[in-house]
Amino acid sequence: MNKGSVAIVTDSTADLPPALAATRSVTLVPLTLNLDGQSFLDGVDITPAEFYRRLPGATTHPTTSQPSPGRFAATYAALLEDYESIVSIHISEKLSGTVSSARQAAEMTDATRIRVIDSEVVSMSLGLLTLVASTLASRGADPEAIEAKVMAMRAHVQTYFSVATLEFLRRGGRIGRANALLGSVLQVKPVLCIRDGLVTPLERVRTFERALNRIVELTTELDRGRGACIIVGHADAEADAERVARELEPFADTLMIQPLGPVVGTHTGPGVVGVGCYPADLFPLGIKTVRAAMASR
Repeated sequence: MNKGSVAIVTDSTADLPPALAATRSVTLVPLTLNLDGQSFLDGVDITPAEFYRRLPGATTHPTTSQPSPGRFAATYAALLEDYESIVSIHISEKLSGTVSSARQAAEMTDATRIRVIDSEVVSMSLGLLTLVASTLASRGADPEAIEAKVMAMRAHVQTYFSVATLEFLRRGGRIGRANALLGSVLQVKPVLCIRDGLVTPLERVRTFERALNRIVELTTELDRGRGACIIVGHADAEADAERVARELEPFADTLMIQPLGPVVGTHTGPGVVGVGCYPADLFPLGIKTVRAAMASR
């Protein structure tokens, strides 16, 4: 029994490797991927490797859906048998209905013991906030302190990424402010970020190589003498992600390289490389370089 302690919950768009989530006592609630008439639980029924292998042959564009309130409620009820309270941190409310489902589930279960947080980010950056929360929980912090720290850090966690094409963001309805880049006659590659919970264009450069260079430059600017906590994510672009990681390694307090899961990959498309990061002096995690394989089935 862990009565008196805090359970940490996130969703599969945090793109945390299941093994790492387990060692950090993080519970992952999967979103659903709909692909060629079949439904899969993100990261449970289908791995990143299998998804990116199947994506080029898909007859229609895949779609995604948030977990139902019932799925969250079942997860919360089970955890509350062993934990005093829950902090549940999720993908930006402007990108998904997941936060809304989690809030409904908290009301269905025991709202006094569950704190649901809109991270205002996704993927690598959501993973970092979740790791901060789980570290605090392991040190015995109460739910109020964990929530306050995550809320305070949201504005400091940066997300930089570039996509091979904007088409997947457009089709999935997640293009946000990057809609302004559609239809450009120039052959440019966007450097994108997440601002106010939305995909937002940051810069336009001539080549994908230059976009990766800018992502590295923007990330290293966060180094304030104590390094940065960094997760490099990629959608079937392992070589590019490794290159970015090698350049960032000298600056990193924490460095992880991981594939983007099927749900996030549905909206970014293959080829994307991105970084979630924040200055390590805000909350050093001290995780040595971790490389998560794409895990074929």
